[in-house]
Amino acid sequence: MLLRLQKGIIYGPVQSRRLGRSLGINILPSKEKLCSFNCVYCQYGWTKIHTRKAGRGSALPSVEAVKEALREALTTMAAPPAYITFSGNGEPSLHPDFGQIVEEANALRDQLAPEAKTAVLSNSSLVSDASIREALSKLDLRIMKLDCGSEKTFKRYNQPCPGVELEAITAGLACLNDVTIQTLVSSGDAGNLEPENIIAWIERLKRIKPSAIQLYTLDRGYPANNLKPATEDELKRIKAQVEKAGLSIHIY
Repeated sequence: MLLRLQKGIIYGPVQSRRLGRSLGINILPSKEKLCSFNCVYCQYGWTKIHTRKAGRGSALPSVEAVKEALREALTTMAAPPAYITFSGNGEPSLHPDFGQIVEEANALRDQLAPEAKTAVLSNSSLVSDASIREALSKLDLRIMKLDCGSEKTFKRYNQPCPGVELEAITAGLACLNDVTIQTLVSSGDAGNLEPENIIAWIERLKRIKPSAIQLYTLDRGYPANNLKPATEDELKRIKAQVEKAGLSIHIY
C-alpha cells in the first residue's frame, strides 16, 4: 500500500531505520507530490508535479511558516529528536528558499534542541547547482540518492524530468564533503539490478568517495508493475562488490 502524503510542515517524530528518532520537515505542497524524479518505487506513488524548478506559490510553505511550525514542534516536544530531517512530499531542495530555510532550521535547533542534528534526504537532482551544495553543506548529514550507474537505467528507474542528467549529479556529489549515498535496489523487469548497471554505479561511487553508503530494498508500497524486493543474497553480493572497491557500505 502506498503512503499518504504528509499533510503539514512538521510530521513525526518517526522511528527511522537510518536516523533513529527523526522529526520530519515537509517544505513542499501538502496535497501533491513535487519532485524532479518519478521513481518506479516511490512510496508516495507517481509524481504529480514533475519539475526541477518550482516557483514561489501558495502551495509551498513560506520561510516564516516553516520557521514557526518547527519552533512550535521543538518547544512542545517532551524530548528532542535525534535528527531534524528535510524530506516530505518530494525533493526538498526544489523549494526556492531552501537555503534560507536550512539556516533558520539550524538556528532554531541551536536554540531549542542543541542535541539534535539536521539532515536531508535528497534525490541529488539539483546537486550540480553551487547554491544548493552550499545549503546542503550547512546540514549535519547529507543523505543523497544514487540508485543507478548507467544513464539508460537512471532514466527508466528514476525517471528524471528533462534537464536532470546522471553525469551532472555524479560531478555535483563529488564536490560535496562528507556525503552519505542512499541506494534502493530492486529486482524484476522494472528494477535496477542488471550487472552492467551495478558495475557502472560502483565506478561512480569511486569518483564521489562518500563517507558512507546505505543500501536497501523495497519495504513499503510502490506504483510500478514488474518490481519486487531484492533478495538478501543479492544485497550481500552488491555489498561485497562495493567493499572490494574499498568503500564502506551498510545494508538496511
